[in-house]
Amino acid sequence: MVVSSGWASGVNAYLVVLVLGIAGRAGVDGIPQVLGRTDVLVVAAVLYGMEFVADKIPYVDSTWDAVSTAIRPTVGAVVAVLLSGDADTLEQAVYAVLGGGTALASHSVKAGIRLAVNTSPEPASNTVASVLEDLAVIGVLLLAVAHPWLALAVCLVLLVAGVSLVVFLVGRVRRGWRRWRGRGAKSVADRAGPS
Repeated sequence: MVVSSGWASGVNAYLVVLVLGIAGRAGVDGIPQVLGRTDVLVVAAVLYGMEFVADKIPYVDSTWDAVSTAIRPTVGAVVAVLLSGDADTLEQAVYAVLGGGTALASHSVKAGIRLAVNTSPEPASNTVASVLEDLAVIGVLLLAVAHPWLALAVCLVLLVAGVSLVVFLVGRVRRGWRRWRGRGAKSVADRAGPS
């Protein structure tokens, strides 16, 4: 549950708090009561609404991701500590590092992929990517509540696939950048004419 909620927090921390809080209110065992408090749910819903809109707008989403670099891992760590319940201090510290570290990793993957998506000339790709991310967060959390070990496996696969995709996209962007710079140099040489 710690890794799954950490992975999901790295993608959309406010949605994690909202989904877990609603699940706790619905009577799901193992969800800390504090997440189901009305004030927590209202704040999470408002912040999720803001993220829902910002995440659909090219370049605004990357700015939002930059701001969220500190927020998402922190939420992942806090949720992990809350999920640890009555664990001793050392276990809570390990859970916090695990939840926050997983959130930071998935946040980095999300931010990298979204930067690549922003290079697409049409705006629909941002909306599609954002909706898929939100659906993945909800799906992983619901799976974690019912089958935590299966959710862990899914999160690890998504994390490895995401890192691989970012590495692939960075390579493509670098090649494109070198080609573009090469054309610029060739164009200047062509305009200068023969020496």
